[in-house]
Amino acid sequence: MNPVRPGRRRRLPLALRPRPVPWDRQPPTWRDAKPAVIAGALKRAQARPSGNWYVVGASRALREDRPLARTVAGREVVVWRAADGRPVAGPGICPHLGAPLKDSPVRCGTLVCHWHGLALDGTPFAGWSPLPAHDDGLLLWVRVDDVGDEPPLDAPVLPGRPDLTRSLSAVYVGVGVCEPEDVVANRLDPWHGAWFHPYSFVDLTVVGGPEDPGDGPDGFTVDVSFKVAGRLVVPVRAVFTAPEPRTVVMHITDGEGQGSVVETHATPLGPDERGRPRTAVVEAVVATSPRRGFSVARRASSVLRPLVRSAAGRLWRDDLAYAERRWHLRATGRFPG
Repeated sequence: MNPVRPGRRRRLPLALRPRPVPWDRQPPTWRDAKPAVIAGALKRAQARPSGNWYVVGASRALREDRPLARTVAGREVVVWRAADGRPVAGPGICPHLGAPLKDSPVRCGTLVCHWHGLALDGTPFAGWSPLPAHDDGLLLWVRVDDVGDEPPLDAPVLPGRPDLTRSLSAVYVGVGVCEPEDVVANRLDPWHGAWFHPYSFVDLTVVGGPEDPGDGPDGFTVDVSFKVAGRLVVPVRAVFTAPEPRTVVMHITDGEGQGSVVETHATPLGPDERGRPRTAVVEAVVATSPRRGFSVARRASSVLRPLVRSAAGRLWRDDLAYAERRWHLRATGRFPG
């Protein structure tokens, strides 16, 4: 199935499926979803440098008066905005008597501990040392070198994105009992889409894979249709790549929304009360379109953004179950292969 001719955009974004195939009669994909191919793509992703950068949340979620808190591999981390708007990050434990800084207010760019008033302006003080932070306009990143144990990079490895000022963006955050590799492995298995998410995807065909990438792109190319209603679908071509160990990016390369991206980032949080690993999935959707009506959608972003997050949440309720199952089988020595 080739839903769109490369380099061409349909006059209308919708297509009408001629004869929908029932879910249980669609072609099985298990023979093509070779475990060795997925494992190889995962292994190559894990070997790429991250510079010890971890996504901690959405830029939009960081208010001027409160910090944003996240646990990165068991380390409490807080991020807040300095008076000039730049992000400041550091340990989330007050160096005085251990208060949780996530509950402390920000006043004029200074984080003020709510236990005894110790003020932190983002410079080293009283045993507290800042962590490098980065705001890419959509997501917030923190560099934690004693967790990543890699040579540090000055900035995170960022995928190509459309211009944020001309796009509609939304960020979803979910948490699962698994490790980051389980989230990445889920995304590097595009064959499960139409079977596991029939409410969203149909007519999925993987037309190119990374079995032997050589000097070419190490990614999966997929033709797929997004369901709208009944027989109405939006056909696109998408490419999945993993630019660093904890990130998978889907680029729409042909069809409606060409140039749009969906970034999936996995951040290890630390163990739960039963000692099981927890991972945060931070998924950023950046949608763009040259169509005249898209400017109307951008102006309605405050209304559409929750809908985009809700759609991502529905998918991730299933995909986190996939990732959690994968981790459980690995942890108990029963994972196939």
